[in-house]
Amino acid sequence: MSIAHPRQTQSFHFVRADYDAVTASASLVYRFDDGPMLIETIRFADATLPIPHGRELALAAALRLLHLIAGISYYKAAVPEHIVVEGDALDRDLATLMDTIYLHGLGEFAHRNGLDLRERIRFPHNNQAPANASNIGLPRHTLVPIGGGKDSLVTLELLRAAHEPMTATWVGQSPLIAACVERSGLPQLNIDRQISPLLFEMNRNGAWNGHIPVTAINSAILVCAAILHGFDAIAFSNERSASSANLIHDGFAVNHQWSKGIDFERIFRTYVQSRVAADLDYFSALRPLSELAVTRLFAALAQYHDVFSSCNRNFRILADKPAERWCGQCPKCHFVFLALSPFLPKTRLVAIFGRNLLDDLALAGDFDALLEIGAHKPFECVGEGRESRAALAALGSRAEWREDALVARFAAQIQPMLDAQTLDLAPLMSADGAHFLPPRLRQIFDALG
Repeated sequence: MSIAHPRQTQSFHFVRADYDAVTASASLVYRFDDGPMLIETIRFADATLPIPHGRELALAAALRLLHLIAGISYYKAAVPEHIVVEGDALDRDLATLMDTIYLHGLGEFAHRNGLDLRERIRFPHNNQAPANASNIGLPRHTLVPIGGGKDSLVTLELLRAAHEPMTATWVGQSPLIAACVERSGLPQLNIDRQISPLLFEMNRNGAWNGHIPVTAINSAILVCAAILHGFDAIAFSNERSASSANLIHDGFAVNHQWSKGIDFERIFRTYVQSRVAADLDYFSALRPLSELAVTRLFAALAQYHDVFSSCNRNFRILADKPAERWCGQCPKCHFVFLALSPFLPKTRLVAIFGRNLLDDLALAGDFDALLEIGAHKPFECVGEGRESRAALAALGSRAEWREDALVARFAAQIQPMLDAQTLDLAPLMSADGAHFLPPRLRQIFDALG
C-alpha cells in the first residue's frame, strides 16, 4: 500500500518504538492517517547483551525520545494538522521539547516551501508530572560523533591531548567518514540507520521535502548508544557561529544549523540529564570557538588533510556523489577553502581541493553570500559573514594570495566599505562565549591565544 497523495493526509501518528536486544536494533514505527506503517531501523552494532541491569528505564526514555525526534523525517513529508501519539501520552515537558525541535528544526524547510508551522505543530500531552532521571552507573568514557569534516577531527585531537578516554562514532555507512575514523586510530562504533523506503516513495508522489535537523536525530541515536554501550558523555563538535541565524523572516529566525546551535544543545542536554540519565552529559566541545579558530587548529592536523571532506554532496542519501572529495561548487567547499587559507600554505591548500577557488571570478556571487554582502548567509554549515570578511582581508596583505581574482576584488571593491576593526582576525581566534564543557575538559582551550 502506498501513500498516493502525501499532502492530503490529515494526521501523523507515532505508533510505537521497540528495542530488540537479540539483534541490538530499534524499530521506530509511524504512519499517516490509516495508511501503511513507515518503519525505520537503527542497529547498534555490538551492543551489550542483555541490556545492562539498571539501565532499562533510561533506555526506554531514550528510545521514546529517539522515536519522537526521528519522526521529523516523516512528518515533514505532509506536515498534517494533527499529531497523534499512540500509547502512553506525553507529559508537558516532553511535548514542549518536541514543539520546539520540530518548529525550529524545520525552520529552513518551512521557509523554502512557503509554509508557516507556528500554529500547526502542537504535540498532545497530559498534565502528569514527569519522572526524574537517576544515575545509571555510566563509566567515564566519551562518545565523539565524526562527520568526516574538520570540526570533529579537531575535537578528537583536543580530547586526545587531554587524555580523555573516548570512542569515535558515526551514523550511516559513509566510507569517507570511516576513513577518517580509521586514520584516528581510536576505538570505533558504527551505527546503521535505515530510513523507511516508503518515505522515498512519498517524495516521488509529491511530498514536501527539504532540510531536517539531522544533528538532533543523531543526538537522540547516540543517547541510546551511550546507555547501551556505557558512555557517560557525548561530545559533538559544533562551534559558536552555528547559533547564528541565516535570516529573519516574518519575525522568525531561520537557522540552517539550529540543531547545531547552543539553544538546541541547552534544551536537549537538560532533558537528557533530568528525564533520561542523570549521569549522561551532552555538549559541544568546540562551542567557545569560531569557525576560523577551528580551522586554525585543523590546519596543524596534517594527518587528516588527505582524508577529510566537508563537501555535503558526499553525504547525500540517494543523489550521485562527486568523483572527488571536494566538488568545488557548493558553499561548504567555498567556505572551508576560504577559512583554511590564512592558516595553510597556498600550495598545500590548492592540492587538497584540486583547484584555487579564490582565483575564479565566476564564483564572486557565491563568495559574496559567504560575506553576507547583498545576500544572506547560505543555507549550509558555514561561518558568519564577519569570519569570511576577516579571512579575505588577511589574504589581501599576503603576497601569495593578493593577486588572486577574488582576493583582489575584495580588496578593491568591498573592503573600503567596511569598518577596519571588524576585519581583524585576532578577536576570532580566542575561546569565548557560553558553553557546557564539563569541568574535566575545560582546560582543552587553555593554550589558545
